[in-house]
Parts: sequence; C-alpha cells; structure tokens
Amino acid sequence: QVQLVESGGGLVQAGGSLRLSCAASGRGFSMYNMGWFRQAPGKEREFVAAISRSDGSTYYADSVKGRFTISRDNAKNTVNLQMNSLKFEDTAVYYCAAGSGYWRSSYSYTQSQRYDYWGQGTQVTVSS
Repeated sequence: QVQLVESGGGLVQAGGSLRLSCAASGRGFSMYNMGWFRQAPGKEREFVAAISRSDGSTYYADSVKGRFTISRDNAKNTVNLQMNSLKFEDTAVYYCAAGSGYWRSSYSYTQSQRYDYWGQGTQVTVSS
C-alpha cells in the first residue's frame, strides 16, 4: 500500500512557475509508475504527465509538453512536477497517482484507471 501527499500548489500569475511535489509513504515506491492528473471545475479528470517505474521514461499531455517536467527520486520516495509558463487554463486541482505493473504502451500511462493509489490533490490557480 502507498500513501501519497501532494504539496506545492498555490496562486501564481500567468507566465509564472510552480513546482509540485508528491511524497509517498509505504513500501516499494520504485516499483510504481507515477502520474499527475488534474481536474478543473466542471471538467473531467485529465492526464498531465507520467514517469515509468522501469527506465524513467516520461509522458506528457500535448497541452503541457514543453512547459511541464516530471521527475522522480526513488531514494526520497518523491515525484515532482515542474510547471513553467503557466496559463490560466492550467488552473485545476492536481493529483498524484501510483500504479503498479509493467505498462508497455504510452497510452497506459494516460489512463486513470490504471493507477491504484491517489493523493488528495493540491490546488493550482493561475491568474490571467
């Protein structure tokens, strides 16, 4: 079992940056694929970024590619999301998620149902 706690959210002006962190407790963090999802008011939860358990391959939604960077530190049981050039439309609650298993396709990383554990979320608000 893994418990996930996100931090680093807040209010930022458009064009600014934020760094989200997700701290995992429990055993076997390095065995999990890690992802970030977000949900804006009135919208469905959507994939943002993910990083694999095996070789650290990264995956991004088209809407954040080139602006966001996901990374993980298995020694510290953390996964981070560096968000640059933030836009108003990035405003959402951001969730960290962990999923077990070997996922062969990039599509797998984008599917919320593949993830077993979720954090409570952290609010990111970008003012225009």
